[in-house]
Amino acid sequence: MLDMANSIIETISSEFASAAEKVGSNVVAVHAQRWVPTSGIEWKRGVVVTAHHGVQRDEDIKVLLDGGRAVSAKLAGRDPSTDLAVLRMEEGSSSAPQLGDSTSLRLGHLVLALGRTRRGDLVASSGIIGGISGEWRNRRGGQLDQHIRLDLALYPGFSGGPLLNARGEVVGINTRGLAHGRAVTVPVATVNRVVEELLKKGHIARPYLGIAMQPVEVPENMRSKLPADTRVGLLVMHVDNGAPAEQAGVLLGDVVFEVSGKTVEHVDAIQDSLAIAKIGDVLQIGVIRAGEIKPVSITLGERAQ
Repeated sequence: MLDMANSIIETISSEFASAAEKVGSNVVAVHAQRWVPTSGIEWKRGVVVTAHHGVQRDEDIKVLLDGGRAVSAKLAGRDPSTDLAVLRMEEGSSSAPQLGDSTSLRLGHLVLALGRTRRGDLVASSGIIGGISGEWRNRRGGQLDQHIRLDLALYPGFSGGPLLNARGEVVGINTRGLAHGRAVTVPVATVNRVVEELLKKGHIARPYLGIAMQPVEVPENMRSKLPADTRVGLLVMHVDNGAPAEQAGVLLGDVVFEVSGKTVEHVDAIQDSLAIAKIGDVLQIGVIRAGEIKPVSITLGERAQ
């Protein structure tokens, strides 16, 4: 029995070591901040994905490749809401890492985090999936396809490096920049989506309304005209010039009580609606204006960069 257990451990150890060696050729160190560099991975030829919070300057970025060679890189774009940044290099490796399906991960699965040190040494940290669930809107407003929490030591400089499953496939990018310092992984599906848009546009196009609001109590004489139990709405305090809300006719003093057929009492409810919306979508809202109920249709536009 003991021999069998030792054999299993040796097999797993050998497979992880092989995976680290294979994927490690794509793992880089990104020198884009004053002190400790951050890790990254060549997602495809000449394109490096790393952690946004580790790229503190837009120019004079150096990438340390496998083998210790340093090359210059340019920032293609960044998305603070998912803590991802994309760099372009003039030269790259001949092969991309093998990507896996993060939806196959389960609580307790063994995983391996890779990084690269200031001097270019490949380093690793092993552990398990400490928590996993469906779509996650983080505190920065980013929408991730999964919430993957890690139970392993994500040492300084490891953010931006890849997470490997037991088959040696890359299932995401690790970071401490999204959950108050807690180690989480941005899943492959999210990374692919962000990388594609950053390479194409240099930023992530997100819809917005262009209004500032705060909760207020709805006047009692209006409650009978509103959906049952409506007590609070959102008072419009400011409307941006030329914003989608202004173009739709939203006015200062309007009280928003309904979005997409659902009552709203907090600004977070508006943000949740925007998080799943796309540029060009029409958002239906209900407002109280001068004692009357008014429906307003807002065509969502892109926030100016």
